[in-house]
Amino acid sequence: MASVIFSHLKYSDSLTVVGISLVTAIVCEAISWLFIYRTSSYKTLKSSIDKASKKLETMKGPAGATSEITRKSKTKKIDRIETSLKDSSRDLSLFKFKSGFVVAVVLFVVFAFLNSLFEGKTVAKLPFVPLRLVQKMSHRGLPGDDMTDCSMAFLYLLCSVSIRTNLQKFLGFSPPRGAAGAGGLFPMPDPKSN
Repeated sequence: MASVIFSHLKYSDSLTVVGISLVTAIVCEAISWLFIYRTSSYKTLKSSIDKASKKLETMKGPAGATSEITRKSKTKKIDRIETSLKDSSRDLSLFKFKSGFVVAVVLFVVFAFLNSLFEGKTVAKLPFVPLRLVQKMSHRGLPGDDMTDCSMAFLYLLCSVSIRTNLQKFLGFSPPRGAAGAGGLFPMPDPKSN
C-alpha cells in the first residue's frame, strides 16, 4: 500500500522504509504503554527512581568543611541510596521485559516483511563511503561494489533507533534519569561524574 502511494516519487523505497519504521515505532510504543507505562507499578517505580536520583545528586553535591564522622555517615547514606537505586532500576528492567518480548516479535516480523520486499534493492544513496565495519550492514545483500548504495536493513536500523528514541522522549516514556541503562544501547557518560 505504502509503495503504491510513493510510486511516483523519486525516493519511494526510502520513504516507504522510513514510513514503515515510523508506524512500527508508534505500534511498539502503544504496546509498551499497554503493558508498562499505564500501570501503577511502573509509575511507583519511576517516581522512586526519580526521588532517589535527586537525593543522590544533592548528597554528592559540593560539600563544605565537614568532620570525619559526618563524611562517613554521608558516605553510608550515599551507598544506601545507590543500592536502592540499583534495586529499583533492576525491578524496572524486569518489569519492562514482558513488553520487550512482544515488541521484539513485532520488530522481527516487520524486518522480515521489509527484507522480502526490498531484497537486493538499493533503497538510498549514502553521501559518503562508510567505514569497513559499517559497510557489512549498509551494503548487506546488495549487488555491485558501490559502497554508497544503502540497503533496507541499514536504513531501517537507523530509522528505528532514532524515531523510537525521539518518540519516547516526545511522549514522556523515556527511562528515568537515574535508571541503569537509561542511555539505551550506548549510554553517554555523566559529565558531572568527572
